Amino acid sequence: MQCHADLRSKLPDVGTTIFTVIGDLAAQHQALNLSQGAPNFGCDPQLVESAVAAMRAGHNQYAGMTGLAALRYAIQAKCLATTGVAYDANDEVTVVASASQGLYAAITGLVHPGDEVIYFDPAFDSYAPVVRLQGAQPIAIKLRDPDFHIPWEAVERAITPRTRMIIVNTPHNPSATVFSAADLDRLAALTRGTNILVLSDEVYEHVVFDGALHYGVARHPELVSRSVIVASFGKSFHVTGWRVGYCLAPAALTVELRKIHQFMMFAADTPMQYAFADRLADPASYEGLSAFYQRKRDLLAAGLAGSRFELLPSAGSFFMLARFRHFSDESDSDFVLRLIREHRVATIPLSAFYSDGTDLGIIRLSFSKDEATLIEGARRLRAV
Repeated sequence: MQCHADLRSKLPDVGTTIFTVIGDLAAQHQALNLSQGAPNFGCDPQLVESAVAAMRAGHNQYAGMTGLAALRYAIQAKCLATTGVAYDANDEVTVVASASQGLYAAITGLVHPGDEVIYFDPAFDSYAPVVRLQGAQPIAIKLRDPDFHIPWEAVERAITPRTRMIIVNTPHNPSATVFSAADLDRLAALTRGTNILVLSDEVYEHVVFDGALHYGVARHPELVSRSVIVASFGKSFHVTGWRVGYCLAPAALTVELRKIHQFMMFAADTPMQYAFADRLADPASYEGLSAFYQRKRDLLAAGLAGSRFELLPSAGSFFMLARFRHFSDESDSDFVLRLIREHRVATIPLSAFYSDGTDLGIIRLSFSKDEATLIEGARRLRAV
């Protein structure tokens, strides 16, 4: 069917995401999927039972726009226990239909045409397009291997009178780095005395390894007053398809992001909100996640110990990076395609996360998989 309308794309350079492309190729070649940060194992059966019980009890209509009260108060209690910050459950906690929607609502509600938004490359692929849709300019600051730490001097140079927001992500996707207390101090110092807001993507907040603390912005008293935190139940409870997350922010910022949220989704799925409210009552439901995923990280790393890949440190998230350039001069995209076609294992080229396509000869592996998948995936990669 032909469309004869004048189609002027708002994002003319944006195509299908790399995750969809790789997922389709993986299915076509029946490849093991180490590309996507989505578990291939089940969630806690009680979580499903709680959602089903909510449906059977008739909780199948819209929840309130800001989220189920029981869930907002459960989030408030969790944040107080983990960070010491007492967010107001009514005015500063908003349940959203996925962390992605929360990011969109926060950027759309708080960023204006002509503003500049600083973010860090490589990055989750939605940040820059959403900023551009507001008529604002995304300013990418490049993170470099091998440590991918934020170059704060470069951030200071990038800040202008037009800087409206800085987007941070810890634990970081795709580099698997995490913030330190010193990072929070530098961010606070650079934004002190300005109108710059901070949008903190913390969907992997409970997946930090080797006994480290999660240094989210709520741990810094000065940053709390200028920050929106976006978090994900899907990542924390192995149900990425349920699409429920939440935003934490001072009341004045929450008012603005809720204006967008109410016209996008209005409310997240009601039965799932009941299930998460039940689950958050038990802190053990998320307190063991770091150890759970660290075992998976270590299993994949041990399986790749005899391979030709050079593994970079993974301090948090579902991911680790693997360097291949020392034994292949292929582009990372071509290399990933060859892994799928010849070795039937799917990964993601790191260049897909750079706005300018920077190719460092590195691929991203996800270990949010069952043991059998990790063991077999490592075996196939050892044969490369």
